[in-house]
Amino acid sequence: MVDLNDSQLEDIKEAFEVFSQTPELEIGYDQVGSILRSLNLNPTDEDVHKVLGRPSNEDMAAKKFKYEEFLPVYQQVLKDVVEGTYDDILEGVRVFDKEGNGTVMGAEIRHVLRTLGEKLTPNEISSVMDGQEDMNGSLNIETFCKYLIDGKKEEK
Repeated sequence: MVDLNDSQLEDIKEAFEVFSQTPELEIGYDQVGSILRSLNLNPTDEDVHKVLGRPSNEDMAAKKFKYEEFLPVYQQVLKDVVEGTYDDILEGVRVFDKEGNGTVMGAEIRHVLRTLGEKLTPNEISSVMDGQEDMNGSLNIETFCKYLIDGKKEEK
């Protein structure tokens, strides 16, 4: 397992307290992905499901974690989840460059973020897209991908 420093443990405890909806300081299995993302990890729903031992939908809705039980889950995700690279993101965004000119329409990227895969909320989409589009509503693919990677580095 990955050793956690005092700062990480403090952040985890604080997030755990925020997400806990019980006096016993417990979170539901269905909250694990959200709490991990609030701690600047970005596991997919599949990653979370895997680290939880592939629980049934009933277990996801009913089972709970105490703080001490959550720490190994956090450590496992920290160890196992592989982040996307610049090249991965660039390849994914280039799919939408129909003219091959290095730009995509921001509206198309917003639509994808809202409807495909793990859907983002309007606020999440705005935080990703704000300031990235030119006056015509286009995104420079390389600049946008660098922004996404650099923004991720700044969060850590």
